[in-house]
Amino acid sequence: MERLTDEVRKERIRKYARLVAHTGLRVEPGEEVWIEAGLDQPEFVGMVVEECYKLKAKSVTVRWNYPPIAKMAYKYQTVATLGKVKSFEKERLKYAVKHLPTRLYIESDDPDALKGVNQLKMAKASQKAYRVIKPFRDKMEDKYKWCIIGVPGKEWAEKVFPDLKGEEAINALWDAILYTVRVDENDPVENWEKHNAFLHEKQKQLIDLDLRKLIYHASNGTDFEVELIPHSLWGCGSEALKDGRVYNPNMPTEEVFTSPFAGKCEGKLVASKPLSYNGEIIDDFYVVFKNGKVSEVHAKKNQKLLETMVKMDECSCMLGEVALVPFESPINQTNMLFYNTLYDENACCHVALGAGFIMTLAEAHERDLSVEEAKELGINDSIIHVDFMIGTRDLDIVGITAKGERIQIFKNGTWAF
Repeated sequence: MERLTDEVRKERIRKYARLVAHTGLRVEPGEEVWIEAGLDQPEFVGMVVEECYKLKAKSVTVRWNYPPIAKMAYKYQTVATLGKVKSFEKERLKYAVKHLPTRLYIESDDPDALKGVNQLKMAKASQKAYRVIKPFRDKMEDKYKWCIIGVPGKEWAEKVFPDLKGEEAINALWDAILYTVRVDENDPVENWEKHNAFLHEKQKQLIDLDLRKLIYHASNGTDFEVELIPHSLWGCGSEALKDGRVYNPNMPTEEVFTSPFAGKCEGKLVASKPLSYNGEIIDDFYVVFKNGKVSEVHAKKNQKLLETMVKMDECSCMLGEVALVPFESPINQTNMLFYNTLYDENACCHVALGAGFIMTLAEAHERDLSVEEAKELGINDSIIHVDFMIGTRDLDIVGITAKGERIQIFKNGTWAF
């Protein structure tokens, strides 16, 4: 990964903004775009807004957030107040359901932004609000375009590069982000067309195998197997809505993923990287599953937070995703820990506790499925969807097909085919 000059970096940041609007969101004439961002990078947000308008967006609305204020709210407000969804927020949700704006989420927060917050209080407030928010989210499931990206906030950059300060740390993180999203001297849009084509080739190979089970082994103690939903599909890279509109939900992305059969897995998964969750870091941990549900969790750092996470609701103790990422991914090649799941999950193989993806059901591409119907077919549904990394240099994954054949999927941490 090269260190860029100021002039080259500025040029590539502008390319990044264009890439996000053109390939991430695939903004089309007449669309409404909603952007959620922190206060760290107003100049970059302005670039993205302009690129959206150049693609004939009808309107672009930015909603800013600032974690220190959120932290004060968690400190001083009651659970009842925190968990109340106000009438104007409900109206915003109703508007989103009706108009389905294209949405961009820009992450730049300090990984330790909410350190010291009462996590149990936060969990109770989230559970209370989620009961109101969930029906609106269910109505929008797989019906709108969205994308998550990152830009370097000062605290985040200094966390990743502890020996650097201020602008120097920010520039170093910019260089890393631009590398991971394939923004280089070439046309990033063309780079992503090639990248998406590679991921879709792997996706097709996995779908054609008609796998029913995955078996994981690694020398760090991972010993795990999980059942897959019969005839389930795999997702990756660019995705398409039922009306044919295409978008890239994650930038960067290196994964090919599916939702396993909820409640049908056994064994131990050892995390290979720290997990940033609710503004705090969970580190050096593993999770044990019995009869499809989490039976044990152990963490040397933030054990109680991990315990709270898997008890957020009755289904947060089950898996919603398994994702395959080669150990030699560009993100892993940086030899960096980003302390941000968007990046770290794309460094190596991972799984997610909580909600699964309805779009991985073949039937979902034939007709509209309700969340309840998807649950009956095996998709997990939960208030959370939390990815944690399990990929290692020696990770071995074997797939079992519908015919009982054993197929080597990953060998020594990377694709075996």
